[in-house]
Amino acid sequence: HFSLQGHLSTCGLVQCLGTVVQEDSILVKVLKRQGAIPFAMTNVPQSLFNYDCSNPIFGQTLNPFNHQKSPGGSSGGEGALIAGGGSILGIGSDIGGSIRLPCGLCGLKPTAERLSVWCTCLLNMDICSRPTPVPCALGPMARDVDSLALCMKALLCQEMFWLDPTVPPIPFNEEVYSSSAPLRVGYYDTDGYFPLPPCMRRAVWETRGALQAAGHELVPFSPPRIHYVMTELFLKTFFADGGRAWLDVFTGGIVDPSLKSQVNFYKIPRLGKKLLALILKPLQFLLLLKLKNVATISACRSVKEMWNHHHQIEAYRTEFITQWRELRLDVVLCPVLGPAFTTGYPGKLLTAISSTMLYNVLNFPAGVVPVSTVTEADEEELKLYQGCCDDPWDRTLKQAVAGAVGLPVAVQCIALPWQEELCLRFMKEVETLSREK
Repeated sequence: HFSLQGHLSTCGLVQCLGTVVQEDSILVKVLKRQGAIPFAMTNVPQSLFNYDCSNPIFGQTLNPFNHQKSPGGSSGGEGALIAGGGSILGIGSDIGGSIRLPCGLCGLKPTAERLSVWCTCLLNMDICSRPTPVPCALGPMARDVDSLALCMKALLCQEMFWLDPTVPPIPFNEEVYSSSAPLRVGYYDTDGYFPLPPCMRRAVWETRGALQAAGHELVPFSPPRIHYVMTELFLKTFFADGGRAWLDVFTGGIVDPSLKSQVNFYKIPRLGKKLLALILKPLQFLLLLKLKNVATISACRSVKEMWNHHHQIEAYRTEFITQWRELRLDVVLCPVLGPAFTTGYPGKLLTAISSTMLYNVLNFPAGVVPVSTVTEADEEELKLYQGCCDDPWDRTLKQAVAGAVGLPVAVQCIALPWQEELCLRFMKEVETLSREK
């Protein structure tokens, strides 16, 4: 979905097949002038709103490590190409985890405004072009952290600042990236909303131990109110209109099977949705407030309510940063959703992305680093996994990640806004320690 002059950029939508791109996106222009050679455009899920990678035009992209598994998404084609050895570097977009989920790669979601999104097709998609307090970010993907840093150095140049004056003219800070000073690291292995499989939590604890042994200070950290963030802040941002803008992008086209259940739900008349929400709301209490279903999301019914929603997001960011500052943290170590799902399952578990989505709501730089692989012991422990309350979503997640022995296991590294260099420096430390192990 990045604009490359003379090529199609469909976002997996059949109705866009006849529209040839007339101009390179800003990032493509800058990369070309830095000597990069774009040679492949890669697959995405239809409309980008899925973390599988399938659409009616190009079909299903597979995970190069295991063809029964999804490569992740929405930057799944890019992830598959890089992980399979077909490219050394790629650019993805991230509005809920799309750079951080594919194929167990290294990936960086910067602060949304750090890199230009001008002339990128997601701006022409109604679902992404509405004014939103949870903006989409573009960032690099590669097999090692130094490649991510190299890409950021190349992009954060006067050329980009001139082509897109809305981007803050902040060049790459090499001193921060190259620093070896000990860090004060907050950490957690679960956000309490969607408990992750044993191997992902193991990765956090092993990385925590390695960082501590290397002289860094580790501090327990608990992100506040994730249930509220997920249902009231993140999902309500994109479905504030009851999903009508998202449905519009499918008008006159073919809906990919992986999205049909979601599309069909949003086609239900508003009165029907209200009745369904009334039926499901009491079950949230019975399931320990864990009902992870978009049916319970209410739309914003007025401009005033939308403004209030935007204010709630800003208030939450302030609350989160205050807690971060009280603990005097430099960075945070936390889990990421994984390992790779069996194809077809991501569409059944939209809300499982709470681990990555949080940092889109906060607009913090967030990166992932592979530190291990799934072991036979992990697979045995998965058989005992019950999630939070062994509900249908927990059982579906268990099925989705089964059979993943040998697949990459990653951790997530977080820094405060505009501190991409510190985030990369932390990622490099994690990468180095994991390779030594």
